[in-house]
Amino acid sequence: MLIGIPSILGPDLLRSLRAMGHGDEIALVDGNYPAESHAQRLLRADGHGILALLDAILQVLPLDTTSPAAIFRAAEGNDPARQGRIHAEIDTLCHSRQPGFAVLPLSGEALYPRIRAAHSIVATSEPALFANVILRKGVVPPPEAH
Repeated sequence: MLIGIPSILGPDLLRSLRAMGHGDEIALVDGNYPAESHAQRLLRADGHGILALLDAILQVLPLDTTSPAAIFRAAEGNDPARQGRIHAEIDTLCHSRQPGFAVLPLSGEALYPRIRAAHSIVATSEPALFANVILRKGVVPPPEAH
């Protein structure tokens, strides 16, 4: 256990978050996603849902402020115009933890290649369909920049 680090973030996930560089992306995928066959680096989060992991990661991961979007998610039926309950919950959580960032829903054609190219894929036990999120890492400015 560590002080100030959510306990759901295990050592492998923390290592991956720390190893990511500016612009690298991490994908959190639902329990139905073929994570093992798509991952460059696979991290297992069995027994955990997407919202708990997303909440914990957003507490420690700086998001990219230099690109038009840093938070992406799947959409109901892979149609960005459609939103299921899980997507509303993802949006609400992201807006709460990172108020300056929009959540961009993607079509399946745009989402799945992006997940495959991610630095790491976190395979969750999330039962909701199309419950996939991608976060783009930003930078932590030096102390004198504050």
